[in-house]
Formats: sequence, structure tokens, C-alpha cells
Amino acid sequence: MYVEVLVETKVKSNDMTFTYYVPNIFDNDLIGKRVLVPFGKRIIEGFVINYTHKPEGYDVKSVLKVIDEERVLNDELIELGKFISDKYLCPLIYSYQVMLPKALKANAKVTSGAKKLTYVKLNEELNKAEIKVREQLAIINLLKENKEVLKSSIKSKASLKKLIEKNIVIEYTKEVYRLFDEEKDEKKIILTQAQKEVSLAIQKRFKTNKVILLHGVTGSGKTEVYIDIVKSVIKRGMTAIMLVPEISLTPQINARFKGIFKGAVAILHSALSDGERHDEFRRINRGEVKVVIGARSAIFAPLKNIGIIIIDEEHSESYKQENNPRYNTLDIAVKRSETHNCPVLLGSATPTIESYARAKKGYYELLKLDKRVNEKPLPKVMIVDMKGEIRKGNTIISGVLREEIIKTLAKNEQVMLLINRRGYANYLSCKNCGFTFKCPNCDITLTYHKTSGMMRCHYCGYATKKVNVCPSCKAEALREVGGGTEKIEEFIKNEFPSSKVLRMDADTTSKKGSHFKIINDFNSGDYNILVGTQMISKGLNFPNVTLVGVINGDSSLNVPNFRSSENTFNLLDQVTGRAGRHDKEGKAIIQTFNPEHYSIVCAAKHDYEGFFNREMFIRKRLNYPPYCFITLIKISSKDFNYGINEAKKINVYLRDNLSKTTSILGPSMASVLKVNNVYNFQIILKYKKDDKLYKELKNIIKLYEANNKVKIEIDFNPISL
Repeated sequence: MYVEVLVETKVKSNDMTFTYYVPNIFDNDLIGKRVLVPFGKRIIEGFVINYTHKPEGYDVKSVLKVIDEERVLNDELIELGKFISDKYLCPLIYSYQVMLPKALKANAKVTSGAKKLTYVKLNEELNKAEIKVREQLAIINLLKENKEVLKSSIKSKASLKKLIEKNIVIEYTKEVYRLFDEEKDEKKIILTQAQKEVSLAIQKRFKTNKVILLHGVTGSGKTEVYIDIVKSVIKRGMTAIMLVPEISLTPQINARFKGIFKGAVAILHSALSDGERHDEFRRINRGEVKVVIGARSAIFAPLKNIGIIIIDEEHSESYKQENNPRYNTLDIAVKRSETHNCPVLLGSATPTIESYARAKKGYYELLKLDKRVNEKPLPKVMIVDMKGEIRKGNTIISGVLREEIIKTLAKNEQVMLLINRRGYANYLSCKNCGFTFKCPNCDITLTYHKTSGMMRCHYCGYATKKVNVCPSCKAEALREVGGGTEKIEEFIKNEFPSSKVLRMDADTTSKKGSHFKIINDFNSGDYNILVGTQMISKGLNFPNVTLVGVINGDSSLNVPNFRSSENTFNLLDQVTGRAGRHDKEGKAIIQTFNPEHYSIVCAAKHDYEGFFNREMFIRKRLNYPPYCFITLIKISSKDFNYGINEAKKINVYLRDNLSKTTSILGPSMASVLKVNNVYNFQIILKYKKDDKLYKELKNIIKLYEANNKVKIEIDFNPISL
């Protein structure tokens, strides 16, 4: 028997499969399993993806070892990998590697990841033997009370050994799962009439592959609808995937789903250890779970008979993979829905412009939840012009926000403050000569982190200790410019000394379990002010939060990206929606230097329709999505001149070979020119339809396949330019 084995090599080709002979000592069922094969002078791992015949005129080497007892890639995932490779023009091996936990990727340096423990139990046939030794009797009594006991937990090793030798006690090893969460019973959910109607409308779409957009305002109870739908799916003998954009949301969603569905829930996200992800994947693969909850990569969960795929907070940029393969989670969800004939449900208070436009045109089905569950109004939002506040000496928080914080704390209620930048200062600059500290590897200033005393590059990770003397003019004239979460946290602690402040950003959530701890600590009422980046803006539900303050509502407006207004509206509408979600009314204050910008004005009014119409008008005039598609070609090289020259050659090639209706912009320098000592250039393609596009992009990839001086990357519908 001969098989095709897909391996990862340094060659950038899309389809590196090689034929190997399978000795008779191995099982015939090898498709989707990893094998160990000789490759040149190396021995490497690969995936068996097909059976084949012996190629004529070639010597064929033999498979050395079959690594997996169970398939790691089922038939659906094998076909899905081919779809990803074709759609995103990436090597096929990358498509499969992205689906799997680290322990199951084709990589000889990683072990299988399975955790096995040794247990002991009574031999039911021989446990009546006469035992007089006290220690042995104690072990037997223990095993009578317990079905099985960990061998390592028994102290008298000598007595246990005797019992095993007499065959009175049986010793055995089994695989155990590492991830166990406490399952607290979830209180019974009673849906409102509006929620019932939405849930029933979605259930009527079971066994169809429709895409449904649920546009529900913040606090409208979308999660309760999801739970009701999943209950119905499971009753019909099917399974469900529930995706959330941020790891910070997973603990709350996980707790609710596990409280209802108990051990039928599996969790998949990057905060799990390699072993935990491996265990959860195997539970899913073995059919032991009915619901999978997780971030982007959970879309690849090897569930069978999927009844619904839910993408919560569908507007989130985190659903787009930023390295190869650069997939959009929605594309994968739609492909899987076609395979399983199940609906895809998108939920958000601020849908992407593209999704809402498709719903308006009838490509998606549009459902709405216009009111909050408790019939309370959405929080009242005040816009504060910081230009006037700075003249009053209020450089960080306005007088209005300070007054509202004092009132909120006096009522024993909680405050959330958003500053969408981590660190203490954006950068350090010399007042004397203007010198600024930059990363030696990247074209970016270093962010100052006061808690660690370091200046860090958020692109390549370079870090150096803060100094007090300017290295250029030797003057002690360094000043801190701008501010992030660390500075706001310090300021709030000094300004409101009786308050208890928590900070939630990438720095405070880097350790395992830190998301869960911060959310629990704040939810318990131990802290009354939460300072955070955008990770506090989505999906979190704190009953006692009645005030939300946005320190700098302009931050995302200043990003050179056609989506900047959309991102600003989404962030502001989402974070202000954290206030007043239960019995108490909420308020929000947005501090800005652009108080009349339509994204900020519409967010303050919770006016999605108004924002959508204004944004669509601008997008149409400038020919941006959804009025066209965009493909970004990134050209990277360590040699600036070589990189820009090759980018110009690619531009000429595209102009000669693509449709004349396709707009070709560039080459230009990327938003950050140099990252990790590599210069980045880009070409932007804007088109409605171009039948030549894929063919010519494949030709470009093939042309530069063996060129080590330049790297070409293709990104379809990128989230930023």
C-alpha cells in the first residue's frame, strides 16, 4: 500500500506531498493520521492525506512509524484544508497546522501531549482472599469504597506491590483530561417575548445553510438567545460551535454554558496550556461533547453533525487571522455550514458595515433585538470636548467625569474607564533637543512601562531600561508623552485614594487564569474601578457598573485606515453599553478632541443606522468595501532598495495582466515601514470582479518561491491597510 504524505518544508509551494510505502505491520486506516517518514537526511512528521499508487521510475521510501491511534484530521477537515489553501493561496500544510493544537501538529519536536496516570482497583474475582497484614487491609478497604484510586496516592508502596503481585489489586494506566472547571448550576432562563420570537425564527432555519445576522443592542440578551438555540440543537441530536472574540469573554460564557450543559461543553482558546488544548481536542474528536466554546481557532473543532455555528460580537477584528493562512472565521463558518447544512448566526450590537449591508440586500437574514431585557433605556452618553478642559488644567479626566466618578463611588456602584493603549507613556522625548527613543529593529517609538521600568517595542518585543539622561544632548530633560492604562491607573489611585482600582490589559492578563481572576474580582465588588483597553468593551456583564468613562475617544480615529471611523463607533458604542445593564440606570462620558465627528456623535446616540448610512455614503464615494473587494500584497525584504524595486516590478506585472477595471494602488510603504529589521511595502488591489486575479497572484507567488531576498504575502479583505 502506498500513501501521499504532506510534509512541511522550506520550499514555499502550495502542495508538498510525497509518496511512501506502508509496511504490512501498520494498520490500513491511515488517512488523517500523522506518520514518521524519512525525508532526505532527516526524519520528519507528516499527514497522510490520500492513498496512491507506486510512481513509475522512482524508488519509494517506507513509512517508519504511525504516530496516532486516532485520526487527527477527519474527512471534513482534510477537505476544509484544501479549501483554505485554494482560497487564501497558502501552503496546504499551513491549513492543517492551524486547525490543530500544538501537540497534534506535524512537528517531530512535540510529543503527543496525552497525559496518562496509573490507577489501581480491586480484582473483583479475587478480593475475598484472606489478608492479615494491616496495611494491605487498609488498601483493600480503600478500594472497596472507591472504584479506582491513583496509585501515587497510596502511601504504603510495599503493601500495594504485594497485593498487585497476588493479583488481588489490578494496576492499569489510562489517559486523563487536564481541564476541569467548577460547574455551577445556571439559574433558569426565562426569555422575553422578543427573545422567544428571535429564537424561534432561528430554529426555523435549522437544516439550512443560511447566514443570519442578529442585530441586538447592548444588554438585549443575545447570550440567552444563544443558549436557547443550543438547547434546541442538542435536543435534536446535533452539536454546536459558539465563538467569542476575546479570551476575556470566555470565562463568563463558559461558566453559563457549563452551568446548563455540564460536561458536554469543551473549551478551545490560546490561554489554555498545550496539554489542555490537546485534551479538549481529543474529547471533541471522540464525540464526548455537544458544544464547543472558544475564540477564532475553535471554528476548526472536529464536531460531527453540527446544528448551528454562532459567532458572537461578529464585528471583532480578532476573527481575522493575521498570519498564514490569513483566513476570515466567517468564511470558514460558511464553508462548514454548507457541509453540515446548518445556519451561521452572527450576533452584534455593532455589526460590520459589510455584514449589515449584506443583510439589507437580503444575502443574510436580518433579525433584531431593539430593547434591553429589563426595558431600561440605553445609558445616557455625554460628549466632553477636551480642548476646553485642557485650558482648565484637566489634562487626563474632565471635570464632569471626575464629578460623576465621585457620585458613583458614593453610591457603592462601579466605574469602567477605557483608554485603548497599554503602558505608562506612549514614548519618551527630550525637551531640550527633541530626541525620542526608537526601537533599533522597527520603525516605531518605544512605549514606557513604569511598573517594569522598561521601554518596550510592541512589535518585535525589544526592551531596554528607562534612562534619565538624553543620550543625544546628555541633558536631564526627558519627558513622558501621552499615556496608557498604567498612567490612568496611577492617576485614578491618587485622585480617588479610597477607591480600589483594577487594570485589565495585555500586561496584566499575560499569566494563565489572569482574565478569569480580574473578571471575578471586579464582579465580586472587591474593586470599584476597572481601567482597561478595548478588551473591557465587548460582552462583559457587570451588574453594578453604572458609569463608563472613555479617556480618549479619538485614539482609533487617528489610525490611517479606511475602517477607522467604523472601529471608533464600534468601540464607543460597545464600551458605553457596559453601563446600566441590570436594575440601575447607566451613564457614559466620552472625552474627545473631535466632538462633532459623526462616529462619536452617532455612538453617543446609540444610532447604528445613522452611522451606517453616513459611512456607506463615504465608502461609496471612495470605493471601499462593501462597494468593492480589497486584496493587499505585502512585499518584505531586509534590503530597502531591493524590496522597493521588486514591489515596482510586481506593480508593472499586475498592470499588464489584471483586468483594466481593477485599481492598483502603490507600491507604498506599509503603515510601519520596518519591523524586526525587515522593510515592508504594499500594493493594494480594489476590484468588484477580476477573473484573472487568482491566476496572476499564484504566478507571483511561484515567481518568488525560491527568492530568499524577498517575501510575498497575500491578504484578502485585510482588516487594516
